[in-house]
Amino acid sequence: MDATIEVSGLRKRFGQVLALDGMSFTVRPGQVTGFVGPNGAGKSTTMRVILGLDTADEGTALVGGMPYPKLRNPLSEVGALLDAGALQPSRTARNHLLWLAHSQGLSAKRVDEVAELMGLGGAIRRRAGGYSLGMRQRLGIAAALLGDPAVLMLDEPFNGLDPEGILWVRGFLRSLAREGRAVLVSSHLMSELQDTAEHLVVVGRGQVVADTAVSRLIAAASNGRVTLRTPSRESAMETLSPAGAIVTVTGPDTLVIEGMEAERVVSLLTRDAVPFAEVSAHRATLEEAYMDLTRASVEFHGGAGR
Repeated sequence: MDATIEVSGLRKRFGQVLALDGMSFTVRPGQVTGFVGPNGAGKSTTMRVILGLDTADEGTALVGGMPYPKLRNPLSEVGALLDAGALQPSRTARNHLLWLAHSQGLSAKRVDEVAELMGLGGAIRRRAGGYSLGMRQRLGIAAALLGDPAVLMLDEPFNGLDPEGILWVRGFLRSLAREGRAVLVSSHLMSELQDTAEHLVVVGRGQVVADTAVSRLIAAASNGRVTLRTPSRESAMETLSPAGAIVTVTGPDTLVIEGMEAERVVSLLTRDAVPFAEVSAHRATLEEAYMDLTRASVEFHGGAGR
């Protein structure tokens, strides 16, 4: 199948609340696409519409050119994790996966393969109700992978994972994309998406605010900034601020400077004999780029969607 998600002009109202207001974007195969925005931005509603769990008032959501309800073998075409807690607590994790597998004609062998892939090990025979949130996330991703789908949709997959688990999932998602799958990941953890996603769809109040490559977004947020490391932070500020620089303290010995080129910073510090260890072009984090967008867009001030 064509591993592409196409969302076009989605509008959805819940009573007086407009959850989606013309939501449009495309998730392409071969890359991880981050889907980000504050609570109420419309992320969960959009994913539910794509999966046929909610019906849009207007617009279309297609997977491989078809609405999800019309897919012949949905579990083998789209894998999804929307709620890691959606489990029968008295059922073992293996039986949970077996139940899903049998509903789609998949084998017990495949269940054991994905359980091993997700590092569930001996815990697979324990009752799911006793799982930690991190283990439930692993089980949810295992369920999404059962049918070896070309499209994966994961809502907050990093929640509850320890640092080792986050590092593993990050690399795992990138490897799935390299196999040619379309991977859509909703997350509030910008630091994880910076090392995972290649493309970013930022939403607010049911609309797309930005739809761009992560590298391009970071480059735009980094533009014109200089990082300065100095043991004499106050002296550096006294030198640079009167010369027109906008100086922000970002650490005990670190300043970020806007409005002044690195060469000019070096010249002024040298003139005033202010010691420094580093002057370099600043590379913004994805968190900084995201915050720049949130400050610039009224869409982020109190979401109306859900």
